[in-house]
This record gives sequence, C-alpha cells and structure tokens, in this order.
Amino acid sequence: MGMDPLGARSQFVDIQTLPTWQQQLDNDGEEKRLVRSHSMLSQSFPSPFPYRPDINRKIILFVGDIALLNCTAVVNTSNESLNDKNPTSDSIHQLAGPELRDELLKLKGCRTGEAKLTKGFNLAARFIIHTVGPKYKAKYRTAAESSLYSCYRNIMQLAAEQSMASVGFCVVTTTKRGYPPEDATHIALRTVRRFLENHGNSIETVVFAVSDTEESVFKKLLPLYYPRSEGEEKACLPLIPADIGNSEGEPVVPERRIRITEKPGSIEDECEEDSLELDLGQVGTHAFARMEGDVDKQRKLILQGQMSEAAMQKQHQRNYGRWLCRARAEDLSDIAALKALYQTGVDICGRTVMVVVGRNIPVTLIDLEKALLYFIHVMDHITVKEYVMVYFHTLTGEHNHLDTDFLKKLYDIVDVKYKKNLMAFYFVHPTFRSKVSTWFFTTFSVSGMKEKVRYLDNLQQLFTCIKPEQLDIPPFVLEYDARVNGPYHHSEASGL
Repeated sequence: MGMDPLGARSQFVDIQTLPTWQQQLDNDGEEKRLVRSHSMLSQSFPSPFPYRPDINRKIILFVGDIALLNCTAVVNTSNESLNDKNPTSDSIHQLAGPELRDELLKLKGCRTGEAKLTKGFNLAARFIIHTVGPKYKAKYRTAAESSLYSCYRNIMQLAAEQSMASVGFCVVTTTKRGYPPEDATHIALRTVRRFLENHGNSIETVVFAVSDTEESVFKKLLPLYYPRSEGEEKACLPLIPADIGNSEGEPVVPERRIRITEKPGSIEDECEEDSLELDLGQVGTHAFARMEGDVDKQRKLILQGQMSEAAMQKQHQRNYGRWLCRARAEDLSDIAALKALYQTGVDICGRTVMVVVGRNIPVTLIDLEKALLYFIHVMDHITVKEYVMVYFHTLTGEHNHLDTDFLKKLYDIVDVKYKKNLMAFYFVHPTFRSKVSTWFFTTFSVSGMKEKVRYLDNLQQLFTCIKPEQLDIPPFVLEYDARVNGPYHHSEASGL
C-alpha cells in the first residue's frame, strides 16, 4: 500500500541461493557422529527410505519467514473459516496485502485436511495454498494423523496438478492445535518424500520454512527420510518408526482405531513377535497352519455371529500387517532372482502392469512361505492404485503349477486392496485349455475374480491392451509365440 514496492521486494528470499539438504551434509558434521555411533548395526534389510541424492537436491530447510520466499506457491496454515491468527498467517497477510482477505471470503472456508488455492497478490510467490491442520487429541490420534497426511498430500497434489516448480511449506500444525511437533514432522517429511518418489518429477524444490524452535526437530528427523549418504541411511535405519504408512506415506490405520483408543499412550509396533504368538496361540506353529487357522477361525466365528465383520477385517488387517513386516525384514533376493514376478510398464489406461512368468516358478524347489513374503513385498505398494496382471503360462510344466491351496491361502492373506484394485488378469498361452481352466478356476472360484480373467491365445491380443514397448516379455515367450502364431506384425496393431 504505502510501501515502496521495490523496498518491499528487496527483503524477499531467492530460493535458488539457499543450500539444498544434500549440500548441507558437509556443513553438519552430524553424519559422521551418527555413523560412528551405529557402526555396530550392519542391517541386512533395505531402508524404506533409501539414499536418493536426486530427491535431496529438491529439499531445502529454511529458517525464516515463509512469506518472503519466491516459491511458485507458499503454504498458509489456518482454521476452517480461513481467518486464523497465527504467526505464519499474520506474516502472509501483511505482505500479501488486503486483497487476500477479500479473496478468502469468497472461498467460504476450508475443511480440515483440504487445500485451497489463491493468488499470491503482493508476495513474491505467485500462489498461496491454504490448508487446515487437525486439532489433536491423543484419543483420536489416528484421525489426526490421517488429516495431517491429507494436508501435506493435497498440497503436493495441487502443486503437481498446477505444474508448480517449487512449493514452500510452513509447519502446518500450529501449537494452538496441540499436535506433538515431532509426530507431525514425521508425517510431513515422509508424505512429501513419498510424493516426490511417486509423482514428483515436475516439482523441482520443496522448502520447509521453520522457526528457530522448529529447526532442531527438522534437523533431527530429516536424515531418517532423506539420508544424504549410504552411511547416513544405514545409521538412521534403526531410528525409523515402525509405522511408516503405505507407499504414499498415508497412515494405514482405520482398522486399528478401536485398539488404539484402548491404550492411547502407546504406539503399536505391528512387528511384535510376542503379540503374534498371543493372538494365534490356539493355532499350529508352522506359518501356513497359522494362516489357515486364522482365516478359518474367523469364518467360523462370523458364522456363529460372535465376531463382527469390522472386527474380522481388523484382525485380517493385522495379520496382513505382520506378513508385510516380515517381508520387509527378510532377504528375498533368491526369490527375486527367479524373475517370476516383476513390474513392467503401464497398460493403455495407464495402469501398472505386473508380470507373472509361470515357467520361472520352480514350485518343488522354492520355500513357498518365502514366495508368499516376496509376493507381498513386491505387490503391497503396487496395489494401492489400479493395476493389471499378465500371467505367461507359456511352456509351463506341471512342476510350475502353484498348489491350489497355496493360491487360496495367498488370496486369503492379501489385503482387500489387492482384490479391489486388480482390474484385469490376462492369462496368456493357455495351452491345454480344459486342464488349465480346471486348475485355475478351482483356485479362483472366488467371487469377482472370474470376470477379470481374460484368456489370450497370442501376444497380438495382449498388445491391444498393453503396448509392446510397455512389456518386458521373457525371450522364450516371444520365441514360442512367433513359432506358434507367426511373427508379430506391427502394422496391424497400429490400426487399433
């Protein structure tokens, strides 16, 4: 208003001049201390947040006023009516000018966990993303976690959709709303990290703008989610919390809500072996006996009306959670080397394609329990979105047929999302149709599965659904198809 615009601009901070998180490594000397103190722990299993210099170069920790940053967008944290008084909001309003207030009135508020966009007016930032963090009560911790995740996730989503090059985050949870700062920081850092991994190619910079008091928590936790070297990754592995959410960083909790309210003070460790033994005490000791008993027991209880659907789902979720924990901790490299299950490109609808190569499954030689762990390990993060499976039955022998019981168990153990998000199952080269169908359908006589199965006699049919360049097909399958069905003519397919 009365301010000299040039004078005002000169206080703005150019984010290009700030050191990235990767560059801050040498200035810290922190890593060397960490690595020394944890050198005993040579962990065998991989970190869920591996060292990614490309991502670290996108991260900036900035101590200062967010309103001064020249990011494409800066984040404002407010209340449902978008008129909260807090230091971040006050500073943004003061610099943006009175037009911002008028614009916010038009938005008619914002729900907790949502994000809404306005222009930046007199800020250096072109946009302001307004969000509302949750009020925290220990009793409803899971609800608060989910809302806070939504804030960060929705902000990143907006930034990506609007092709923003950079976004400046304030700390979304204000002290007024009572969220424990350290818990909130875990969710912020992991949600942003997962988003950058999965959808963040277009976003060049994410600035965490913090106050002097917030800086120490961020400095302590950033290395867990953004390790800046192999050493830092190893040293931080034991410090990563048990609950890291799903592949998007989203808390996986609705089914556990009931248990959490029983003892709100303690954080559940889903991997506790002793709780596993307690829960399944009546069931056989071998893992497969455990899973059978578990599922059958639940069905019986439901039939007898002793266990509600919700309680059963909760138990199923916990059981799956345990398998997932074991899968993450076990060395499955020998199973991975078989190349029997792997991810390839996307189908014509943009859905992830998973390939199963029947001939590469040496059923008689592999430990089926390990195979199950590998399946869960590979599929857990794929199945959060829609996906399709291609099964090459080409040249499989009897010894490659997975036992029907094993497949049923697998189907019983996996999470609901596996079934819900599987859009199609392409069964390629079903040679002796009758035999295969009986083997296959006795296995998958599960409701909803039959409609998803498509039998394809040749690759040409497969290429109408998935472009050849999106598929990593084993050479023997290509060779077999050319021999039986003649060479593949690209020109025919291009008309589809």
